[in-house]
Amino acid sequence: MAAGRISSIKIELSVGGRIISPLNYRQWWRYGFPNPINQKGHNMNLTPAQHRTALVRLSLFHILIIASSNYLVQLPITIFGFHTTWGAFSFPFIFLATDLTVRIFGAGLARKIIQTVMLPALTVSYVLSVLFFEGSFQGVGNLAEFNLFVARIALASFMAYLVGQFMDVVVFNRLRLLRAWWVAPAASTLFGNLVDTIAFFSIAFWRSTDPFMADHWVEIATVDYVFKLLISLGLFVPLYGVLLRYLSRKLVGEAGLAGLQTATRQA
Repeated sequence: MAAGRISSIKIELSVGGRIISPLNYRQWWRYGFPNPINQKGHNMNLTPAQHRTALVRLSLFHILIIASSNYLVQLPITIFGFHTTWGAFSFPFIFLATDLTVRIFGAGLARKIIQTVMLPALTVSYVLSVLFFEGSFQGVGNLAEFNLFVARIALASFMAYLVGQFMDVVVFNRLRLLRAWWVAPAASTLFGNLVDTIAFFSIAFWRSTDPFMADHWVEIATVDYVFKLLISLGLFVPLYGVLLRYLSRKLVGEAGLAGLQTATRQA
C-alpha cells in the first residue's frame, strides 16, 4: 500500500504553459530554470531555513567580492598599453552571482541581497582599503585618520553597486524566460556593467587627490568596461550556463527527494 503511494508521486513544473519533468534536464537546459519561489504550478519550494541560508551565503559572497574589488581597484595595471585596474577581473563575479540568484530564486531574493549587502559592504570596503592602502599594510592605527581617497572609492562602490545591480536584476528578470538561456545574462552584463562602471569611476576619481587617477580615470573606466565585457561574455556567461545546469539538476533532485520523503511519511 505504501509502495503504491510512493510510486504514484509526480512532480511537474510549467514554463510558458509547457509541462517540464524535473528529470528531463535537456528541457531545463533549453527553456531555463523557473522561479521556484514565486512561480505557480509546481511543487518545489524553499523552506524558510533554506531561504535564510541562501540569503546569508549569497550576501557574504557579495560582500567578499565588493571588498576585494575596492582594494584591487587601487592597483593600476597596463595591458597592451591600456591603463586599467585589477578590479576589472574580480567584480564580474557579482553579476554572475546576481544573475544565477534571479534565475533560480527570483528577483525578490536578489533585491533583498542587494539591500542587505549595501551598508556592510561599504564599511568593510573602507576598513580593508585603509588597512591595505595602495597594496601594503598600513597598520591598524591608520584607521584613526580619515582617508578621503579611500572614502570616495567606498562611496562610489556603494552607489555603483546599488544602481548597477538593480539594473542587472531588472534587465535579467525581463529576459530570463526566453528560450535562449544566454540572452538574459549577456544583456544584463552589458547594461549592468556599463551603469556600474560610469557611476563608480566618476564618483571615485573625478578630480581625485591621486594625480594619476584624476588624469586617467576616463581611459581607465573605458578599458575597465571593455575588459569586464570580454571577461564576462567570454568566460562568465559560459560559466553561468554550466553553473545553471549544475544547480538546476541539484535543486530539482532535492525537490524530488523532498517529495519522496513527504510521501513516505504520509504512507
